Amino acid sequence: MSGEAPRTPGNGPHADRILLEGPHSRLRELRLLFGAVVDFLRGFRTLHFVGPCVTVFGSARFHEDHPYYALAREVGSRVSRLGFTVMTGGGPGLMEAANRGARDAGGRSVGCNIILQEEQDPNPYLDCVVTCRHFFVRKVLLFKYSYGFVALPGGIGTMDELFEALTLIQTRKIEHFPVVLIGSDYWQPLVALLDRMADAGTIARADLDLLLVTDDLDRAMRHLEVQAIEHFGLRARPRPKPSRWLGEFQPAPRGESHR
Repeated sequence: MSGEAPRTPGNGPHADRILLEGPHSRLRELRLLFGAVVDFLRGFRTLHFVGPCVTVFGSARFHEDHPYYALAREVGSRVSRLGFTVMTGGGPGLMEAANRGARDAGGRSVGCNIILQEEQDPNPYLDCVVTCRHFFVRKVLLFKYSYGFVALPGGIGTMDELFEALTLIQTRKIEHFPVVLIGSDYWQPLVALLDRMADAGTIARADLDLLLVTDDLDRAMRHLEVQAIEHFGLRARPRPKPSRWLGEFQPAPRGESHR
């Protein structure tokens, strides 16, 4: 089941460039705005019943033979066993591995894919997927349904998503959801940079407590359990039924959901 963005000349891989390239005619501005609203509506209706999620960020460039892939697959499996739906960017690499791990554990697996100039097909381990035209719509969807965030090794896109989460938490635009970085060696230069920022006074030293950096998956899962499930009082309950009249869908049944 998917929420696919229709392909037209103005809303394919260049949709963000067209939107951001400057003023257009009033009519075209209205059309661009309407296209973004349609993306939001499609995402909201597709993901409304996925249940509380943990969003997993990570590189699309690591393949199945890489140790990080096995790590991401185990993370997805263990997050799923906590009772969360595993949400990713829906693409290949570590996103695929986390979704695959959720499937391994019999849990729910969802993705928010993006139309790119180099085609990024949704990975095959998704119960439902939304394909967005705009990065900003995709980021809203990745955060809207999540009670925690796990960052695995990744590049610029992963850093963008990670710092979006930290910024939203730091500025109290969203609740203080747990943020976990898996892979101490990989993330050490970032931790050192954040420590240098704290020394320079560009961030508060307390901001370093917004994230947990660890190689210990037991510790990572306990952090999610305490800071998400216990802190927000999540508990298992039957999932509500969707309304087809509103374009809502129920992903493949996977038992009960925390809420």
